[in-house]
Formats: sequence, structure tokens, C-alpha cells
Amino acid sequence: MAFSGLLALLDDVSALADDVATLTLAASKKTTGLVTDDMAVTAQQAVGLSKDRELPVVWKVARGSLFNKGIILVPAALVLNALVPWILTPLLMAGGTYLCFEGVEKILHKVQHPKDHEKTHASPAAGVDPETFERQRVQGAIRTDLILSAEIVAITLGEVKDADFWTQVAVLYVVAVAMTVGVYGMVALLVRLDDLGAALVQADAGFAGLGRAILKGTPYLMKGVSWVGTIAMVLVGGQIILHGITPLATWVHDGLHGLHLPGAVETLATLGVDFAVGLVAGSIALAIWRALPFDDEPKPHDVAHPTEA
Repeated sequence: MAFSGLLALLDDVSALADDVATLTLAASKKTTGLVTDDMAVTAQQAVGLSKDRELPVVWKVARGSLFNKGIILVPAALVLNALVPWILTPLLMAGGTYLCFEGVEKILHKVQHPKDHEKTHASPAAGVDPETFERQRVQGAIRTDLILSAEIVAITLGEVKDADFWTQVAVLYVVAVAMTVGVYGMVALLVRLDDLGAALVQADAGFAGLGRAILKGTPYLMKGVSWVGTIAMVLVGGQIILHGITPLATWVHDGLHGLHLPGAVETLATLGVDFAVGLVAGSIALAIWRALPFDDEPKPHDVAHPTEA
């Protein structure tokens, strides 16, 4: 009897692990865009810091991100899902609208002021000591992470809302930890790429050319990551808004499917629609924000992304 009970327990554990793995993979696919933006924003926080402070700053932001997810967002999501599950979609749409708003504002800022980042954010402002500068960077990154992490948790919860409670808990925390480790591990690599390039040049063992290429290409890579993250914000936000309006999402899906496009083309068309929805929603939100009487106050873009061009 005891042995059969142990086998039953192991079977339950195995089934739970399978469910957690499947749901975690599904949620991770849907949060890729947010993770890209999170990585881009955090990598930008290292710009202007001394070399010996880059990794400590990344570590501080990573700890703040884990706190955001593990202590604040996951418990709050579980409580809301238990008490008022209907609120998930409105919250997702509100967060998606914010992402679109911020993404559109960042795109406009990049296009209209392409040199601002180099001029104003490459080093501390006059009169700002390095410790204050670093603290501002960390706080800005953690504030932004809170918004993006909330979207990640909400999207993940949307994938597991019909699962049992413990499966929900397991998936949410697995995704939270995996995303944090993945994002900030990649950020640590990004901010140290130039060190790798310099080491290869100095070694001069047939890798000097590669080292020089890394040194020359790293600034462009950082700019590219920033652009990808910004576009991902608009795309993911538009996707969230579109899916929150079920009749419209169904109409778009059926319309594209009815065109009998090749799989890859249909996927690109779907992404294009999501991005267009995000641009429209973000533009409307930005126009409303700028029409408000306190438009001369600092924008969320300026507060949450103090280093973003």
C-alpha cells in the first residue's frame, strides 16, 4: 500500500512537472518581446558608468527585478485571479496601452533627437556625483522593470488561469526566475563585450581582427538592441490590445487565414497588424497625454527611461 501510494505521488509530481514545463514554454514565447525590451533598457543603464561599476549595477537591477516579480507581482496576480479573475484582461489591456504609448514616444524621440543620447546621457550631468548618478540609473531601471515584469506576470497568468493553484504558482515563479536570469545574464554579457574585444586584441593570437570587430561593432549592437526593444514594446502592446478585443482579434485572424498565405508570410502579416494596432493605440495615448494641462511635467518616458534616446 505504501509503495503504491508513493508511485501515485510520483505520478502526480511527474504530471505537475509536465504541466509546468508546457505552460512555462507557452508563456515564455508570448513574453519574448517584453524580455527584449527589458534587456535593452537595462543595458542602457550601464552607459556612462565606470567599468568597475557596470556589473554591480546590473546585479542591483537584477535583484530589484526579482523582488518586483517574486514579492510584489506574483502574489498580487494570484490574489487578483482568485478574487476578481475578470480583471485580468482589462489590466493587460491597460498595460499594453502603456507599452504602446511609451514605445511610440521613444520612437519619436529617437527619430527627432538622434544625438540626444550621446550628448546628455553618456556621463553624469554637471554637479551630479557618481553615486547619485548610479542610484538614479538603478532606480530608473527597476521602475521600468516593474511595468514590464507586471506584463510578463499578467501574460503568464493568462496562460495558466485555468490550471490548478499550485501549477499557477509553479509556472509563475519558474517564469519569473528564468526571465530574470536570462535577461540580466544577457545584459552582463552585452556590457562586457568591449572587454572581450580588448582582450582578444591584446592576446594577438590570430584573434586580433575579431577583437577589433567586436570593439567597433558593440556600440552599433547596443543601438540595435535598443531599437529592437522599442519596436517590441509597440508590437507586444498592440498584440495585447488586439487580443483583448475578442471580436476584432477573431476577424483579423479569420481574414488573414482566409487569404491562404504561406505560414511565414501569415506570421509576418499578423505581426504587422499587431504593430499597426500598437502604433495607433500609442499615438492616441500620446496625443491625449500631450493635450493634458500637465504636459510640461516629466513624462513616464523620461522618468522610467532616464538614459533612453
